[in-house]
Amino acid sequence: MNEESQIAVTKVMTEEQLNTVFNIREEVFVIEQEVDPSEEYDEFEESSTHFLAKVNDIPAGTARWRFNPNGIKLERFAVVKAQRGKGVGQSLVKAVLEDVSLNQDAKGKKLYLHAQLAAIPLYAKFGFRKVGEMFEECNIQHYKMELYL
Repeated sequence: MNEESQIAVTKVMTEEQLNTVFNIREEVFVIEQEVDPSEEYDEFEESSTHFLAKVNDIPAGTARWRFNPNGIKLERFAVVKAQRGKGVGQSLVKAVLEDVSLNQDAKGKKLYLHAQLAAIPLYAKFGFRKVGEMFEECNIQHYKMELYL
């Protein structure tokens, strides 16, 4: 890893930051992974807490979390191709987990996500465990993974 690389993850607070998040998701999910845009953007954008990761001040990745009836869902983890393998994904997971842990309403709730196969080792580092069988979502293989803080 390049010693000069500075990874900064911030909670999205502005329209401009949210647009940057959507641009990253467009690049990674819609263009690279060929996810239908109608599947990528949903009714939970406004009720989710979004994060933006930058490497040396260049937008590099994103994620979001939200409450739902099953617990707390972590989702839309995306890192642009040029920034993969530099710790951006780990920084995003760490920031999201820290933010969730600071939320009083999150205490004792199950955290879960739908992990693409390549991302399973990343989430496992943070204590997430696979649950159930592999399934397909947007033509991509996933496992459900869970964690209790």
